[in-house]
Amino acid sequence: MRLKREKNAVILAHNYQLPEVQEVADFLGDSLNLSLAAAKTDARIIVFAGVYFMAETAAILNPGKKVLIPDPGAGCSLAASVDAEAVRRWRERNPGGVVVAYINTYAEVKALADYVCTSANCLKIIEALPRDRPVLFLPDKYLGMYIAARTGRQIDIWDGECHVHAKLTSRRIFDLARVFKDAEFLIHPECGCGAACLLDLPKLGVVAKFLSTEGMVRYVRESPARRFVVATETGIIYRMKKEAPDREIIPAAEDAVCEYMKMITLEKVYRSLRDEVYEVRVPEEVAKRARVAIERMFEFQ
Repeated sequence: MRLKREKNAVILAHNYQLPEVQEVADFLGDSLNLSLAAAKTDARIIVFAGVYFMAETAAILNPGKKVLIPDPGAGCSLAASVDAEAVRRWRERNPGGVVVAYINTYAEVKALADYVCTSANCLKIIEALPRDRPVLFLPDKYLGMYIAARTGRQIDIWDGECHVHAKLTSRRIFDLARVFKDAEFLIHPECGCGAACLLDLPKLGVVAKFLSTEGMVRYVRESPARRFVVATETGIIYRMKKEAPDREIIPAAEDAVCEYMKMITLEKVYRSLRDEVYEVRVPEEVAKRARVAIERMFEFQ
């Protein structure tokens, strides 16, 4: 805390971070909220407690600031699934097409996109696009299928997945729905169960809420319900219990743990701030093109 003051620094932490990392954060949230915080901060240094593509996004939005990530090895299986050259080939085949990139992508891919989106605003962005133009959504196939089911749009969907959210299958959710009949079911649309839960879970008398992680936290805090089944990475449960201690929070899968997020430890955050390592830099030509797509995302909050 002393170093933050001395260095005019802020710590941004994602909802999936370890509890002790969440405790030292100035801003805690999902990808959209953290992007907004990064865009607005006056701090000289941003320490991003999250995975690498998130720190890249902060660097793109803050070309005059120093953006640090406590462990540069904190990657993302979903972001790594995209082949940028294949995206270029899709553009060549579809000259009037629109590429919508989930924020869980690296800077090179964001630079090829027309829009960046998050799980909080993906439906708004897809619905705003002209229906006569081909659309490529990448990289998460489960989020893409959820978007297609909700909007009725015909879209090309990249065949990628988050290995953690893929564990959250419809079978797991349906089994829990039969046991916890009085619970509210909160599902991240990245989950492998997304489209099936949207279409078939109501047959069990359960209408799930599909929310971003920030939306989940807010819903638990404000809902009159007392029991919730939460389908996303388990790191969010610490924040939920802290902000709504009288609620019962049931993880949909105890093993839904992102080892990349957990690479960011309190010790690494401290060292990153103390020694000002590891700085994240994005080549300006890439950052300039990616910034356009990211800023379009902010129009759909």
